[in-house]
Amino acid sequence: MTKYLLINLNLLLFSLVYSQNIDFKNSNFKNDKEGLKQAIKAIKNGDEFFKIANEAIFQVKNPGLNYELALNEYLKAQEFNNNNALNNFKIGVCYINSTYRHKGISYLYKAEKLDPNCNPFMQYYFGRALQLDNKFSDAIKAFETFEDNYRKADNFKKFVSMHKKECKLARGALQNPIRAWIDNVIELNSPQNDYAPSISTDGGELIFTSDRPNNHDTNITGSYDKDIYYSTNINRKWNSPKQLQGGVNTESDDVSNNISYDGTKLLFHREDEGQFDIYETTLVGASWTNPKKLPFQISSKRANEVYAAYSDDGWSIYFNRDNENRSNGFEVMYSSMQSKIKENYMAAQMISTVNSKFNEGPIYITLDGSKMYIASEGGDSYGGYDIFISERAQGSWSKPINMGYPINTPYDDFFFSETANSKFAYIASNRKGGLGGYDIYKVTFWGPEKTPVTIAENYLLASTLSPIKDNSIESTVTINKKSFTVFKGLTKDAMTKLPVQSSIEITDNTTGKLIETFTTNSSTGKFIITLPSGKNYGIAVKAEGYLFHSENFDIPNGSVDNLVNKIIELKNITIGNKIALRNIFFDTGKSNLRPESNTELDRLVKLMKDVPELKIEISGHTDNTGSAKLNNSLSQDRAQAVVNYLKSKSISPNRMTAKGYGSSMPIASNKTSEGRQENRRTEFEIKEN
Repeated sequence: MTKYLLINLNLLLFSLVYSQNIDFKNSNFKNDKEGLKQAIKAIKNGDEFFKIANEAIFQVKNPGLNYELALNEYLKAQEFNNNNALNNFKIGVCYINSTYRHKGISYLYKAEKLDPNCNPFMQYYFGRALQLDNKFSDAIKAFETFEDNYRKADNFKKFVSMHKKECKLARGALQNPIRAWIDNVIELNSPQNDYAPSISTDGGELIFTSDRPNNHDTNITGSYDKDIYYSTNINRKWNSPKQLQGGVNTESDDVSNNISYDGTKLLFHREDEGQFDIYETTLVGASWTNPKKLPFQISSKRANEVYAAYSDDGWSIYFNRDNENRSNGFEVMYSSMQSKIKENYMAAQMISTVNSKFNEGPIYITLDGSKMYIASEGGDSYGGYDIFISERAQGSWSKPINMGYPINTPYDDFFFSETANSKFAYIASNRKGGLGGYDIYKVTFWGPEKTPVTIAENYLLASTLSPIKDNSIESTVTINKKSFTVFKGLTKDAMTKLPVQSSIEITDNTTGKLIETFTTNSSTGKFIITLPSGKNYGIAVKAEGYLFHSENFDIPNGSVDNLVNKIIELKNITIGNKIALRNIFFDTGKSNLRPESNTELDRLVKLMKDVPELKIEISGHTDNTGSAKLNNSLSQDRAQAVVNYLKSKSISPNRMTAKGYGSSMPIASNKTSEGRQENRRTEFEIKEN
């Protein structure tokens, strides 16, 4: 019995020693005075950075590297003595204000246990730790305890009020999550910080920022600078990230902001001589051009500008700027061009309705321009940065609304970028359970609530989680069903199959109005564009030395989640080459050209004028419906109608012949409606060049 009593006594003594606060003084370390000396020196060095960082934070300013520098010193002292309440407190504070917030929880818990009075701000930061640990009621009590004892009339009280409000909001949000999966995209993330995701509209390519090891030197804290990376989604899996090619990445911090909707331009911010400015780069071939700093209306000389975004119409740039005359941190601004040709931006204006009393963060404008997704440390946040939605009505932006849990948590949740169909989005978060500091997460919206079933298996293929059995229905999240179709593909030589840089024109066939003109990538031939539904579009593809290619397609009203993926093969201007004129229209059984054919016909007119030695045959073709005699006659009349139009545009008659082939030259089966549609066509063939 005595043996067991001795064991229990030793355990009790060990526990008492562990729970005691051990000060950094000679009487506690008589046998290691040199170690004590070095530990005290490290704490003193750390305190210099700690003070600067704290002053910046409570003025809603960027603390820079000061918390990291202080942390490096405090950790040295921690190795010598890990049972000092004040040093544990300081380490916890450094982590709480870093991208590795979750690491601060255990240090603050320990500091409060060792000595709850070790620092006047102990209960404030103890509340922050409880808040991050989802212990919201206990966190509120800690904040209230701090309030009762903190009597100074300064700016600090707004932080306490904010955190109490965050806890109350978060407590309710966790009880009523929205219908969405949040999955860590493991293939993209590292033990370092990975954030600022910007997804292409088709969901096929993602650009982001990381401070993972690169070939540059580390900074004074031992960390690498931030570079911009990209990854391509192949068979629903992201490949290994690579650094963006070209002149984008430097030895300074380069942080991606927003990729244009067509994937050809990128906004990012860069640190230059201690100041952040916004830059733009353009994709040419496989490489991004040397970036240009945006004009002074956006990248000013006296302030920091970060987190820029393109407007839906391409006329404006939205961004964040810190104003030294205000104490609200970074605030949302925008600047618009007077002319797209001159790119003459006007003075930036603040959007007061979306700004809070704390830092605003990354911005994303939806394709239709109706919504702004914005990150903010203020408003109705659950803690740290949260992602909010502001809607535009009659030219004004509404007060932002929190997107809800699990998108937002008490940690930093920011950067929102969605695919064209709005079903998927990508965010960055430093929530607990990630691979490093900030990680990239995929959001999959479930859609509307479904009818309850006693036992239902929910197979969400887009989630990495296993199917679950659910006897209840979660609360709904409203998904904005945007009527957009992603038109993507590549242009290449029909013979060699090599990429061909081409000019593409998109026309509204109903009005004849040119919607968009763009150029495919010179290295890959790739292109991507989003088109509203409810229209019939004409597509014209032109490249020097090639016949132009054309076709049309309908996008019905209300269409969502459409993807048109085309490989367009262009034919050289050589004798014998043929091309179908897919945007020439006739009424059923008639040969009168409809007005919406004019755009296509005028392209042919231009080709004939650009290549004056060209001689062609215009041929008409039908399906096999009806008699062969009528089909031959109709196809001849239609071919002649095209020739007559060209004559009316001063194209010499001796350069053209009209020939009707009826149904004798099908290119598809006449057994299906789709095949018959393909066979009803007008073509031209090069006879001389």
